[in-house]
Amino acid sequence: MSELHVVVGAGPVGRATALELVKAGHEVLLVSRSGSGPDLAGVRREAADAADADRLADLADGAVAIYNCVNPADYTVWPTFWPPVAEAFLVAAERTGALLVTASCLYGYGPVDVPMVESLPDAATTKKARIRAGMWAEAKARHEAGRIRAVEVRGSDYMGPGVTVEAGHVARVAPAALAGKTVRVMGRPDVPHSFTDVRDMARALVAVAGAPQTWGRVWHAPTNAPVTQAQAVADVCRAAGRAPVKVKGFPRGTLALSGLVVPIMRELRETEYQFQRPYVLDSSAIERELGLTPTPWDEVCRATALNADPALAQAATVSSPLRTRSA
Repeated sequence: MSELHVVVGAGPVGRATALELVKAGHEVLLVSRSGSGPDLAGVRREAADAADADRLADLADGAVAIYNCVNPADYTVWPTFWPPVAEAFLVAAERTGALLVTASCLYGYGPVDVPMVESLPDAATTKKARIRAGMWAEAKARHEAGRIRAVEVRGSDYMGPGVTVEAGHVARVAPAALAGKTVRVMGRPDVPHSFTDVRDMARALVAVAGAPQTWGRVWHAPTNAPVTQAQAVADVCRAAGRAPVKVKGFPRGTLALSGLVVPIMRELRETEYQFQRPYVLDSSAIERELGLTPTPWDEVCRATALNADPALAQAATVSSPLRTRSA
């Protein structure tokens, strides 16, 4: 039987989640501020402010789940943006009885020296990380109090189809790399880092929504073994039939100096630790308990390359080593 699922946020994760739900045979409503965007087969669109609890509750009336796939790209607005939005989702979930499914990140764990597993405490030390950790803490508290039903999925830096320069670190440099230019990345280019395909994030969100035994806790999206930023860029280049380029880190102190005059650079300093040492997501729990596995790495790189260079995508429709499966 078709069930209504409401996905809020029409970025790469929201779109991928909507398509995954359609594939599962569900009725899907994709909500964004404008309500516009490219047509997605089987998906209806509506406009709404994610901070408007009344509007979200109206849209989620009769839904089995409401998905928070909102992801403001501008770090500078997080302190004012997230509190009312997070509360609106909680209110909508409580009023309607819809399961709250949240797409989140690894920030809540804070700096760690071990692979991240779901049993780690949220020990965030920075402003943005404490915001995300606090959102889950409140949702979990209301879940345990019986006021709502909630589950959260966390992923690492996004790659794959639809990931824009604002949404992924590899996506940010991929166009220049594919053009044969030397690129610079945050932190060290030679330490292991986990990258999550947005399609795998979507599959995880849909899977936990349909598995009541998973609710009330955090899960990690299926994610490939970590690679260095230099390796990720090189593999994207190879997927496009291009030679790898040089990958360098920004000179030490660049973020500190530029942050004096550019607010977004000041905000990026908070996350620089994630690129100075190994940043590894362990997704073995969801792989073991729900049978999910990550999209093969070469396919992740193909999709990332296609996304970075539209000319490659056009060529791939005819005959190309970049041909990849549909999202």
